[in-house]
Amino acid sequence: MNRVCRTLALGAALLATVLPGLVEAQTAKPSQITVIVFPGGFNWPIWVGEEQDFFARNGVAVEVTPTPSSVYQLTSLIAGKFDIAETAIDNLIAYDEGQGEAKVEGSPDLVAVMGGDNGFLNLVTVPAVKSYQELKGRELSVDALTTGYAFVLQKMLQKSGLKPDDYSLARAGGVLERFNDLIAQKHAGTLLLSPFEVLAEDKGFHLLGKATDVLGHYQGLVAAVRRSWAKEHGKELVGYIRAYREALAWLYDPSHKPEALAILRKHVPAMSEPLADASYRILLDPTQGFARDAGVDLEGVRTVLRLRTEYGRPEKTLDDPSKYIDLTYYKAAASK
Repeated sequence: MNRVCRTLALGAALLATVLPGLVEAQTAKPSQITVIVFPGGFNWPIWVGEEQDFFARNGVAVEVTPTPSSVYQLTSLIAGKFDIAETAIDNLIAYDEGQGEAKVEGSPDLVAVMGGDNGFLNLVTVPAVKSYQELKGRELSVDALTTGYAFVLQKMLQKSGLKPDDYSLARAGGVLERFNDLIAQKHAGTLLLSPFEVLAEDKGFHLLGKATDVLGHYQGLVAAVRRSWAKEHGKELVGYIRAYREALAWLYDPSHKPEALAILRKHVPAMSEPLADASYRILLDPTQGFARDAGVDLEGVRTVLRLRTEYGRPEKTLDDPSKYIDLTYYKAAASK
């Protein structure tokens, strides 16, 4: 066999060895991950991750389900109906500590594996209410009375000089449900997550205050999982976190603004161009917007724990953020 023939034979043998692996890699399907979220523009990084194929390139396919309330979201996560919940860290702390709104069987075993934002919490009231004092004798809405952002609202009202018997609180479900009830003026006010306050102000409602102006550091949204699921699906979890971080980096690149706004309006059809632009400025604010690296603000978690220590029942002193956070998967995602 001459040299040319030997070279061709060697090449054929090499292709026979390598080609099946290449074909398998190209045809391998991403691993499915189910994620339950509150509806709203704060899901922008997830939408970008889907539209820009960041999730697919990191080996995961995300199935997103909107939740009507924190009770449904947390009880479903604990029961194993979903893999990840993008939720307030206060929710997972409450259920881990036995202070949740609903009873659950067994140990919730929840942990935060990635941060997200400071909550983007804004107290918005009906057109007739233009000050905190005008909330006296009125009813405000919350998702749940003992979890989520209810304690934030109570602290804001307390700081404004209102006492607990000056107002009443009603359960109204997640932010979309509360927004709709507020617009229908079923309640005098509620905490809205950005960019819902933008939509409300456009309709003549009033923004009375921002939670961060009252509380300072505050950890809002996190990615919450069951520890047992994370141990069995570490590769998928790392892929999800890495893709989410890539989506944030993409969003914060000013050159992507036109496409980013198009994605936002695609998922929030009621949002006009001016309102979308206002949402962009809020959600991508250099200091108050999405956490650029999806990190967890430990001082913000301490604020959450202080509020839960003050208002949570049964009474507990909570002061150790590390008890509710596992950054193992986050660090693995950030290292590549």
